[in-house]
Amino acid sequence: MPLALLLSRIGLSLSPAAMSSTRSSSSRLVRADLGPGVREVKRESSVSFDTSKSESSASLKRKRVKREFEVNREHPKKQVGVVPDIEDFRYDKIKASASSTKEAPSLVEAPENWEAVLEGIKNMRLSGQAPVDTKGCEKAGSLLPPKERRFAVLISTMMSSQTKDGVTHAAVERLSENGLLDPDAIVRTDEATLANLIKPVGFYQRKAQFIKEASKICLERFGGDIPASLSELLALRGVGPKMAHLVMSIAWKNTQGICVDTHVHRISNRLGWVFREGTKQKTTTPEQTRMSLEKWLPKDEWEPINPLLVGFGQTICTPLRPKCDLCGINNICPSAFKESSSPNPKQKKTRSP
Repeated sequence: MPLALLLSRIGLSLSPAAMSSTRSSSSRLVRADLGPGVREVKRESSVSFDTSKSESSASLKRKRVKREFEVNREHPKKQVGVVPDIEDFRYDKIKASASSTKEAPSLVEAPENWEAVLEGIKNMRLSGQAPVDTKGCEKAGSLLPPKERRFAVLISTMMSSQTKDGVTHAAVERLSENGLLDPDAIVRTDEATLANLIKPVGFYQRKAQFIKEASKICLERFGGDIPASLSELLALRGVGPKMAHLVMSIAWKNTQGICVDTHVHRISNRLGWVFREGTKQKTTTPEQTRMSLEKWLPKDEWEPINPLLVGFGQTICTPLRPKCDLCGINNICPSAFKESSSPNPKQKKTRSP
């Protein structure tokens, strides 16, 4: 029962000011003067009113601080005692904050004159006389049904590392003649026989081992077909990023990245198309070149850029003594005529008398 009502029953009255000044001692007055007929719950009711109000305020504050943490991604301890204003939770601010948490796409300015350079290389490659044009991995199993052709492309790609296109193509032909462009047939063939058939591709003995292992996985896990994702291709021993991207593009018609081999790596650096992350220095690995190219080269050029630059590197922009005098873009290439021709190793130096 409120204190004012109790006092009115015993003939007393208090002003509002007096009631305020005596509120803190009301529980003692009630318990001391009113006897056993008044339950203690009266005191608890008087006190619980102020406590619930305090808890409600604290709860609201905690919710506000929690909401601020969700919006700003900051720990509440950084703003102890500061309750955000309601304006901080307007839709536009939440939207702006949410968008700021996403990483902005890495944009790299395309090299100067890259379109003119690319067009010039395409014009030089119209003849289609480079080895890659007739004996590249793209040509493996070209007359076979889709499933068998995919397997032929995988095997050809696995043999192509550090091996010229002509040598790889000949090895694929020998496997085909012996009925070994088939995973089941390869698994049933001993490793030594397989190695002799693909010789002289680079590291033919190790590649024979990898080919047998890959064939077994294709049979057991993919029903005789090849893996259809980059991660599954890269899980095969002997398959690196360059091979995986090439297989995805040729076999599955699903280009997810640029296939960068030694030719693409070398020519991209000569043209000034690629740099190491955060620098203006040349890339040192094919994987660095791939990541740098993919930041600015339009995606519709990702698949054709490999055979285009490979053929260009086989015929004109060769590793040693590039034929800059025959190159149609020597007027805009930053490396034109800068690599001096190496002397003929067979020519003996003459000593002055």
